[in-house]
Amino acid sequence: MIERLRGTLVGRRLDRVIIDVAGVGYSVYVPTSTTRDLPGVGEEVVLHTHLYVREDAMVLYGFDEESALDMFRLLLSAPGVGPKVALAMISSLAVADIQRIILSEDADGLTVVPGIGKRSAQKIILELKPKLAGLDVAIVGAVGASQHVRDALEGLGYTPAEIREVVGSLSHDQTIEEQIRQALRMLGRGA
Repeated sequence: MIERLRGTLVGRRLDRVIIDVAGVGYSVYVPTSTTRDLPGVGEEVVLHTHLYVREDAMVLYGFDEESALDMFRLLLSAPGVGPKVALAMISSLAVADIQRIILSEDADGLTVVPGIGKRSAQKIILELKPKLAGLDVAIVGAVGASQHVRDALEGLGYTPAEIREVVGSLSHDQTIEEQIRQALRMLGRGA
């Protein structure tokens, strides 16, 4: 199994990067957060990877943090979650938010991810909550920032579909207030 790649970033695509390791170019699918955080082309990068093997392909998925890799592997253990959905979850939500959403059984929190509906979210939570129960997650009972943003937008009269579309594309490294402002700007453009 390929656990880690260290090499030169030689290319970026929409959903993947290409890393040259000792003359071999590896195509690695990465979440959008990892793509944003990587250095420029020609610079050295290190990615923690998961090799996903299917009958017709071997695909590498890479993450800049081990916690994201661990969450990716955990998500793959849930029924109905393949690598594309797991990658979309990590692209849409921070690892800590995913943990909080699962532990607080907030199915609506997972519906911001493209391809996950309410029923799928409930199945994922049901399957993964026991696996996360032993983790020491700060503020386990707290609702994640995404939930606060959803609540604020709901209070302003936006529909669940509008809220899902906007919350999934917010930058999760901002404060709750900044995320709400960004969501309102995005919703205002659609009007």
